[in-house]
Amino acid sequence: MQTGIIGLPQVGKTSLFRILTGVRVDAKTQPGQMHVGIARVPDARIVKLAELFKPKKITYATVEYVDIGGLQKDRAKDSASLVPLREADALMHVVRLFEDPSMPHPAGSLDALRDIESVEIELMLNDLEQAAKRLERVEKDLKKKKDPLVEAEKNVLERCIKALESETPLRELDFKPDELKIVNGFMFVSRKPMLFALNLGDDEAADMQGAVARHNLSKLVGKTRTAVVAFCGKVESELVDLSDAEQKELMSAYGLAEPGRDRLLRASYELLGLISFLTCGEPECRAWTIPRGTSAVKAAGAIHSDIEAHFIKAEVVRWEELLAAGSWAAARERAQVRLEGREYIVEDGDVILFRHSG
Repeated sequence: MQTGIIGLPQVGKTSLFRILTGVRVDAKTQPGQMHVGIARVPDARIVKLAELFKPKKITYATVEYVDIGGLQKDRAKDSASLVPLREADALMHVVRLFEDPSMPHPAGSLDALRDIESVEIELMLNDLEQAAKRLERVEKDLKKKKDPLVEAEKNVLERCIKALESETPLRELDFKPDELKIVNGFMFVSRKPMLFALNLGDDEAADMQGAVARHNLSKLVGKTRTAVVAFCGKVESELVDLSDAEQKELMSAYGLAEPGRDRLLRASYELLGLISFLTCGEPECRAWTIPRGTSAVKAAGAIHSDIEAHFIKAEVVRWEELLAAGSWAAARERAQVRLEGREYIVEDGDVILFRHSG
């Protein structure tokens, strides 16, 4: 699953990309140049289960991040740089809330809502241009021949255009299942789930939770398909190259309970509508990524198509119950292992052993 990192210049996008993925980007990189990196989603459940099973290998869930560089004032260049974001499953908008005289804000002052609106409008203009072009073709087709499917597409496009012209991102609109198929086909960027990553100054590091209220950003909270997470880019950048012991010492000095990186990764994962089920044994303890609401048989397919095709049953136990029991055998003796069929909806943190005939 891929998340695109966006934002204005000088907000800390490239630093955040490195914090999340560990990939160091050359400072001489051209504006608009794209970078891709993989980040491991932190999961204490896997760590604890690995201590029990002592596997040869531990595999975490991952999120792919794409950094497209700062949005420019040139509309044509911005439109081109936004193209890769159409492939992304979600967006992370880095918002600057730190002062730095050596790197002044391009607009001359800090104003998070102004910056957010500026980027949102750019996304919506990009979608509006795409929707208008498509509507023009659709209307021409309908003049030649009436078609219920094309008529449905016209209705959806008109609704999208109306919302975009009123400066409403498409992620805030609700669509019926048949409409959703049409909308998803266009890969509109303002339709993507949005995570606002608030980049704070190090003087605010000890109180991340209060950042939204302090900076009067409550209007961002509670919106459809939207999340808000604060982090401190300067501190997080220092943590990247430190040992675990040194990280704990620095976090303690700043009053941090955990790295902001971990919260951003979890928020990305949740915003994408993803959960993890786990498999555990001597060869490997692993988190498998599936969309929330996935059935047992489809979850089996995440491991291998043959297991899905020859699915019989799924042995399911909650991770904390397996940990407390100490083994699969002990969990079975406690009647904590359930036998579930194809249609069972997998829950986050389920540990599953699939029975199959293949």
